Amino acid sequence: MTTMKQWTETTPDADFAGLKFEETPVPGVGDSEVLVRFHASSLNYRDLAIAKGTFPFAHRYPIVPNSDGAGEVVQVGDKVTEFHKGDKVITLFNQAHQSGDIDPHAASSGVGGVIDGALREFGVYPETGLVKAPHNLDYVAASTLPCAALTSWNALYGLKPIKAGQVVLVQGTGGVSIFGLQFAKAAGAKVIATTSSTEKEKLLKDLGADHTVNYRTSPGWGSAVRDLTPGKEGVDHIIDVGGQGTLEQSLKCIKMDGVINIIGFLGASDRPQPTLLDALSHICTVRGVYVGSRALLKDMVRAIESTGLKPVVDQKVFELANAKEAFQYMASQKHVGKVVIRL
Repeated sequence: MTTMKQWTETTPDADFAGLKFEETPVPGVGDSEVLVRFHASSLNYRDLAIAKGTFPFAHRYPIVPNSDGAGEVVQVGDKVTEFHKGDKVITLFNQAHQSGDIDPHAASSGVGGVIDGALREFGVYPETGLVKAPHNLDYVAASTLPCAALTSWNALYGLKPIKAGQVVLVQGTGGVSIFGLQFAKAAGAKVIATTSSTEKEKLLKDLGADHTVNYRTSPGWGSAVRDLTPGKEGVDHIIDVGGQGTLEQSLKCIKMDGVINIIGFLGASDRPQPTLLDALSHICTVRGVYVGSRALLKDMVRAIESTGLKPVVDQKVFELANAKEAFQYMASQKHVGKVVIRL
């Protein structure tokens, strides 16, 4: 094929009007590059924020959206050694984050933000910008891993690795939170999950949550969560996706010397916010997490293969031509787990 179909974000727009469906040439392949035929791409809140113009980190327009893609290798450059035609691969979120700590250069190499993303039929990436997908997952399931899954994995293993018997708190039923629940249970941890409805409480318990707390009926849920921990000592690891709207309560239930992983900015609050000194008064670590490295992604893939973990995909899967509807559907917050677009 010489041409392909892709979506391009031309300008930011609150209603996603800047998303355009177009035909464009298939990109060429350099010596150290890999041509991927994408079969699925999943959405993250970051993709919606870029489309709306509210994302606070590096991005540009025009850009092919979506950091998360899974596909088949169809061509490799002469210097490529790790991949071969037919390999099933997934994208690396920050292309320059290979291992260790992230730096400003790596943080500015995001797929779907600065580098063209996976919402297209074909994409070219450097050999170091891809990882082999888990052999036990199909393309739809594998496409959910590069951002949400790796972010949760980094939260639980990137700084202070989780231990069996510890307690993990996750918030809601979005992709990051559900992956956090699954990884924590696979590690032998106890999981407490906050949610807003009885229906979602059942889903979380079906996935293995030991306790659920409804944050609508218990707005001061931090104390309720602490009461559920052994000796009421608090939670070892918190995956905080709300940020401004949840940090105050997260601090109320964190265990001494525990870790609060700040991942999202979904919540909003006009209340005075905790200060940096609150980390001292609670003797805890409050850590910002920006996805993870290629080395961590490979670790996570091996864990998924060995445990047989299956990502939770929303029952509504979209086709490439209807990708804008997928953005609108996710924005409506009607989804559970990951929203996926089949290419």
